[in-house]
Amino acid sequence: MGRPIVTIVGRPNVGKSTLFNRIAGKRISITEDTPGVTRDRIYAECEWLDNYFTLIDTGGIELSTTDTIFAQMRIQAEIAIDMADVVLFMVDGKEGVTAADTEVAQMLRKAKKEIILVVNKMDRFVDENNLYGFYNLGIGDPISISSSEALGIGDLLDEIISKFDEKMNTEEEDDSIKIAVIGKPNAGKSSIINRIIGEERVIVSDIPGTTRDAIDTKFKSSSKEYTLIDTAGIRKKSKVLESVEKYSVLRAFTAVERADVCILVIDADKGITEQDIRIAGYSHDNYKGMIIVVNKWDLIEKDNKTFKEFTDDIRQKIAYATYAPIMTVSALTGQRVNKILDAVDEVYSFRNLRISTGVLNDILTEAVLMNQPATVKGKRLKIFYGTQVAVNPPKFLIFVNDKEIVHFSYQRYIENKIREAFEYKGTPIVIEFRNRNEKNL
Repeated sequence: MGRPIVTIVGRPNVGKSTLFNRIAGKRISITEDTPGVTRDRIYAECEWLDNYFTLIDTGGIELSTTDTIFAQMRIQAEIAIDMADVVLFMVDGKEGVTAADTEVAQMLRKAKKEIILVVNKMDRFVDENNLYGFYNLGIGDPISISSSEALGIGDLLDEIISKFDEKMNTEEEDDSIKIAVIGKPNAGKSSIINRIIGEERVIVSDIPGTTRDAIDTKFKSSSKEYTLIDTAGIRKKSKVLESVEKYSVLRAFTAVERADVCILVIDADKGITEQDIRIAGYSHDNYKGMIIVVNKWDLIEKDNKTFKEFTDDIRQKIAYATYAPIMTVSALTGQRVNKILDAVDEVYSFRNLRISTGVLNDILTEAVLMNQPATVKGKRLKIFYGTQVAVNPPKFLIFVNDKEIVHFSYQRYIENKIREAFEYKGTPIVIEFRNRNEKNL
């Protein structure tokens, strides 16, 4: 089983997003004293006492409403409840039990989930008198907290992890190579996964949107362990009308964040589209390894210029990811699909490649000799030395006399010189300039 999923639900304006931010340890959700601020579910990976879980924030549930937005929020919350292992039902301790709380409680009891009743805003002793009234909801023993004052959060987290099933994966992430298969709906992602693993582990259909969730498939090949993450196809926002599909898009984005390498599947019959470019950008912006796989190549009428023209078009439209290798395959016939894992291995090895400080500084010295930095406001950039500080993705710190005068074009030049020496095929690299006296590497 995957990591446990914990969903926070309740009527609007009871403090769900504040609790979410408190547990997640950072401000992810927007908090505002206005009902309906949080409309879609928001996700965070959390940890408590070496137990790892996914936390979901939801919009407020309004069961009796004709407002379109609140109706959509209710549907979103219902989906989040359905996928949850543990549900945190949050109520307002200052207001006491309301008719809306009773309606939500009735809905939750039908869901047959592990439910924890969380009474928020209990930051004064006199508010404790309201606690006992919540027993009438029939949910169980209420836990009092103040998310804004961070009171009772530890006890709540203890209660959350006590609800986890022993079969759930509450440990830190495994060491397998994680591959997110991303792309528009119906590009053939699930078919490619089935070809790679050699069995029908993922439902395949010609109907766009069949895959609603991000599905993990673990397997071994040549003694290496992989986790393939099949994701729902990502549509343009203007076309994401169905609430279930909104959830699918969020899960696909989460899958990218979890991945080491992303396989961007493009439909050869349709060519590269604006949405493909956006999806590639999401992988790039998260510094993930990327392989561009052009599927359904068997449907294309070809001559000796077809491949070059097709790849040139991709390179032009995804100019920021020239590092990404391009492959043409056919999931239907199996043509070249067996080469995808070889490409993944190669990209993953480059993501974990470490350059010694001496070699890196030789590259920097030669780069400066060949192309001196420009003078900015009478001041010339001086590069003192560089060092690699991380892998997966590779990250370099370069110490200079004044980082404010580093032009983006010179940063790109330095990156190109590093790639000339070591290629770093399939992966973005991170270059950060710092002044020589800056610490905290």
